[in-house]
Amino acid sequence: MKQQIVDAKHLLFEAERASVFITGSEAVAEAVKRANIDMAVAYPITPQSESMHLIGELYDQGFLKDFYRAENEFAVMASIHGVALGGGRVFTATSGPGTLRAMEMFPVWAGARQPVVCAFMCRGVSLPPSIQPENIEMGMLLDSGMLMLHAETAQDFFDMILKAYLIAERTEVHLPVGVFVDGFFVTHTRDEVMLPPENMKLPEYNPAVSPVPAFDMETPPLRIVRDPLLNKSNFISYAANASWHQEVLAAAERARKPIDFYLNGLIEVENPDAPVMIAASGTAVSQSRQALKLLTDQGIVAGLIKIKVIRPFPTAELISATCHADLIVVPEFNAGGWLAREIKATLDRNNRVISGPKVFGGMTMPPELIVAEIKKALYQED
Repeated sequence: MKQQIVDAKHLLFEAERASVFITGSEAVAEAVKRANIDMAVAYPITPQSESMHLIGELYDQGFLKDFYRAENEFAVMASIHGVALGGGRVFTATSGPGTLRAMEMFPVWAGARQPVVCAFMCRGVSLPPSIQPENIEMGMLLDSGMLMLHAETAQDFFDMILKAYLIAERTEVHLPVGVFVDGFFVTHTRDEVMLPPENMKLPEYNPAVSPVPAFDMETPPLRIVRDPLLNKSNFISYAANASWHQEVLAAAERARKPIDFYLNGLIEVENPDAPVMIAASGTAVSQSRQALKLLTDQGIVAGLIKIKVIRPFPTAELISATCHADLIVVPEFNAGGWLAREIKATLDRNNRVISGPKVFGGMTMPPELIVAEIKKALYQED
């Protein structure tokens, strides 16, 4: 198919969209189809495998310039890094144990200021083995330097992947973006997704706007990487590392403005004056919406905060959204409660924050479970 390059804002916000009934994995492929990708690298792991298989078919159809399957997840992320260093727009995806196997590369992407976009279809990672949905791996990536977006639905997944490129490739940002989704709940279920025409695609990535030069014959990599960090004194080594860490953190803060624009805010709030608030991200938001209906039927006034962005964390937005709340309940699909910890570290009077309900190992989260947690806190039930 002959695609036409169109203005990014037109593709995302103005182009007429048509409704399709697809899985979250198919939504990933639809996003990549319109992203004008130079190269994708894949390695299979459940529940991510289908999405990268579909992207391989897109390569066969001419929607991206190159694609191959690497020998393991670390090799995938290292290969993607190399393409990005050379000035290419790249995409890959992984899940659970694959995330952990490739963990070393994520801070390398950030430290090298590369605008890689990676989809994470989150799943269990511990013994006994589980391929089922949970997002504990997100807690392990909080300080990796990448920006982190958390999709609730297949529509979120599609939109966030495309928008991630526009955020990541800004000169003042130039950081990797992880687009996370709770595996199976989104990847393997069908939902209505509104798609712009497939004959449109984003403008090409321009590596000339990068804050670090692309590696080519004019700028060999050893000239940049070796000298300041390895062959000089310890003082120069740690000073370079420390100052660059500061720059990565500063770049994440600079990302707030484009994230706010493209995602229409880092959070969404329903019923902001409610004394009881549910704060959630990912598919826990969908369960929380149903819990709100049950609470209303029982005469309990409650609101909902949908957290779309985990890094940079929406600190000011959460402080504002919870200023009227006496109780903040944080349902999560993981055992550690990493989102509740982040919220507690953000808010004053953090004894208002209840970590739970927490489900994991593939368990579902009935909305009644959220209601029970709220009623237990309100009425001090045992």
